[in-house]
Amino acid sequence: MTSERPSGAVHQDRTPLEVPQDLLIAPGFGARRLQQAYLAAWIRHVDATLTGPQYAVLVAVHAYPESDQTSLAEVVALDTSTMADVCRRLERRGLIARTESPHDARRKLLSLRPAGSEALCEIRRRAHQLDRALLDIRLDPAQGVAGWLNGLAAHWERVATGD
Repeated sequence: MTSERPSGAVHQDRTPLEVPQDLLIAPGFGARRLQQAYLAAWIRHVDATLTGPQYAVLVAVHAYPESDQTSLAEVVALDTSTMADVCRRLERRGLIARTESPHDARRKLLSLRPAGSEALCEIRRRAHQLDRALLDIRLDPAQGVAGWLNGLAAHWERVATGD
């Protein structure tokens, strides 16, 4: 299992710090590293303003126009309160429209505005480039899931920093 240390992590005596083995075998640690590396890579390579969840909502609204906000929240793996916040932000930026359902005023139907379609087109291209860079790795099957997560995280950290 890779024991790559976090970039620049050193002890007070300047010796490099290694990631403790207990963390390397914990899938949650690898998943958190992946999330942190993904966010850094997204900001560097895709967009510093539009977040990954906002991009996911734009993709889902494009795929399912006039669908309700709650249903799309499930599609993009967001809880309903986070989805409402993301949609308000996208609406404020003029990327989506939220309208009341003619059958139930509590339901908000989502559609892309022209600016949302344009943004999605440009960001989708950069997001796909990032996806290819992040997935350009071979993992050792003997490492197991935790090893794969940490191996992916180390690779994604290199993509995020441009190394």
